[in-house]
Amino acid sequence: MKKTWLALAFGSALFLAACGGGDDEANNANKDTNDTATETTDNGDTANAGAGEELVKESCVTCHGGNLQGMGNTPSLADVGSRLSEDEILDVILHGRGGMPAGLLQGEDAEAAAAWLATQK
Repeated sequence: MKKTWLALAFGSALFLAACGGGDDEANNANKDTNDTATETTDNGDTANAGAGEELVKESCVTCHGGNLQGMGNTPSLADVGSRLSEDEILDVILHGRGGMPAGLLQGEDAEAAAAWLATQK
């Protein structure tokens, strides 16, 4: 009986720690810093690197891992720019591929994420 309660308490603590929120003030400070960063991509377009990175971290890490290293059947995005062009990445984001659903990001968000991912080599 004690083992059951201990396992339940430990499992609950682990679950709450994994799903707990972060420091909102620190996250807001990082957003302000990242929003001002710009980067030039290979095709000469200027993309907001901070916005693209933030979108990827919000939308992709659940399946591709916190460091974009890939998890299980999902590929690594850490070096996706060395395998796919920005246009190919955008096509995957908009239309999906394999187990990835289509349309997780749309419009300018998809373009910003593709531009940032294309720099990951």
